[in-house]
Amino acid sequence: MFLPDFFSYFNYFNAQTSAWLRVFICWDRYLSLSRLHKTWFSHSKNVLTIIACVIACCTIINGQFLIFGCSFNTDGSITVESATFQIYPTWDYLNLALYNCAPFILMVIFNSGVIYHLIRLRRTSTVQNSRIQHRPISITLVITTFLFLIMTIPGTVGYAFFSNTASDTILYFLDGLLYSYHTLSFPLYIITFDEFRREGFEIITCNRNNRRVVPQTQTQTGVALQTINSTKVITIAR
Repeated sequence: MFLPDFFSYFNYFNAQTSAWLRVFICWDRYLSLSRLHKTWFSHSKNVLTIIACVIACCTIINGQFLIFGCSFNTDGSITVESATFQIYPTWDYLNLALYNCAPFILMVIFNSGVIYHLIRLRRTSTVQNSRIQHRPISITLVITTFLFLIMTIPGTVGYAFFSNTASDTILYFLDGLLYSYHTLSFPLYIITFDEFRREGFEIITCNRNNRRVVPQTQTQTGVALQTINSTKVITIAR
């Protein structure tokens, strides 16, 4: 396996994995707002199963780079083209569907449902008094979906259909814009999500609240035992 094989695999694998994980996040937001009881996503084991399945599928789809990746030219130099079949631009077309079109359509569908349920439930006590900040989380997801549209699709379309006609400067700019999108999640959540910002600052400053919360039943039991012991002491003293 050549190093360019790994870079090509890593390039497509990371982008597709990130996109499909965002799809499932949008789905989770939709289920959380449309169903007031706990859903299948509420269990951490199921979430880990979904993440593992997404990673496994993206690994299998892009695994051909590790098997049929680069090849040698007649002069001994290495080319990114495969000797078995033509990878480019065929794989760019496939990547456009897997990384942009399908995830974006699903994110729009789920986020439309999120907006609908937010408008429908915003005046109810269930959402207003909920400890989970549905509105900030959902607004952040809508913003990330919009940024996904304007920052990732132009670069993928450019390399899929205009790689031979567009200038390298434009392609490099669109490619940089695409990768910049994946670095915006953390600052975007810091800006728009109060609870995430507060928890993040507490982790950075090591200002965690380590006080142990004792259940009320346990406290009541302790008080009762203390009362019984005090009664025994008074009885013995008499």
